[in-house]
Amino acid sequence: MKILTVIGARPQFIKAAALTKAIQAFNRERGHPPGMEYIEEIAVHTGQHYDYDMDRIFFQELGLREPRYHLGIGSASHGEQTGRMLKGIEEVLLKEGPDGVVVYGDTNSTLAGALAACKLHFPVAHVEAGLRSYDREMPEEINRVIVDHVSSFLFCPTENAVINLRKEGIIDGDVTVVHVGDVMYDSVLYNVEIARKKSQILSELGLRENDRSPSSVDYALVTLHRAENTDNPQRLRNIFKALDEISQRLPVIFPLHPRTKKTMEGLGIKGKGKNLRLISPVSYFDMLLLEKNARVILTDSGGVQKEAFWLGVPCITLRDETEWAETVESGWNGLAGADAHEIIGAVHEALKPQQNPSTGKREGIYGDGKAADKIVSILLSKLSGDL
Repeated sequence: MKILTVIGARPQFIKAAALTKAIQAFNRERGHPPGMEYIEEIAVHTGQHYDYDMDRIFFQELGLREPRYHLGIGSASHGEQTGRMLKGIEEVLLKEGPDGVVVYGDTNSTLAGALAACKLHFPVAHVEAGLRSYDREMPEEINRVIVDHVSSFLFCPTENAVINLRKEGIIDGDVTVVHVGDVMYDSVLYNVEIARKKSQILSELGLRENDRSPSSVDYALVTLHRAENTDNPQRLRNIFKALDEISQRLPVIFPLHPRTKKTMEGLGIKGKGKNLRLISPVSYFDMLLLEKNARVILTDSGGVQKEAFWLGVPCITLRDETEWAETVESGWNGLAGADAHEIIGAVHEALKPQQNPSTGKREGIYGDGKAADKIVSILLSKLSGDL
């Protein structure tokens, strides 16, 4: 069985790594050596993320083989980028003729992979299906909706995602809709202790592991990359105003996404807070360790919201809504948008000892850490008839 995987952005490398490990484990168990795999996975990298810190280092850390195809698309407008991806992926599909195509998440790479495949009548499997923020101004929301409606396999991370699909008329039977859990949870469970042993980021930044004792060095961790913030000067200025003030109370560690850095330079935003530390993007292992030991995390990333949730760290989301409603409902995540006053207030609340939301349920909401195994099993059953 031949599976073609389309990836292009940093979060997708992490998600795809979990599925690749599951495929490799299946091949080993069946006694199929490299080069003679029962399940052949062909990776197509669109090049949506392309510099070393956002791309190559993830393949090295996660032990992934280099993609067979690298389209080298790079940055462009939504229309141009997606169009060039469509052309490149279509050419690969016609050459390889896979049994199915796997896409992840909600990026332009996801959309292009799904559209190219369905137009050529290849079954599409969407990993992380059914998520909705209900904000159609988000390009990611448009991508999610379209991909879900052209996919043959919808692998949902939560029960809410299944319900969202049902509301849109997508039900199991017409297509395959399964609540498998979250492949990113698989990855966190597998990699967090590896990160603890291998990453040197804490010592490099003069930080220590946070054992939640009075002697621990508290810091806030920030990530920011979504267009709704980076492409809106007022929102970006408001967020930095909040970060400048928060850094007067505790260090703020901020790995800068290239998009955010470019916008900051264009607007003349420098980040003037006393302890606001703007650093280069970090690897997956470094990020896991920074998240695990942070006192509070501020982000507009869906993946980071979930990782904070799984690691038991209070999170403040710099958006007005989130597709990961379970993190909010359980009390581990709060929505602050881009309002400086709201952000500062949320951080102050998170830092109060009595505000530790340790009673909020976290177990089982995103599966049991075996989502990738379930996906492989279903694809085998449906695409090859092999149980």
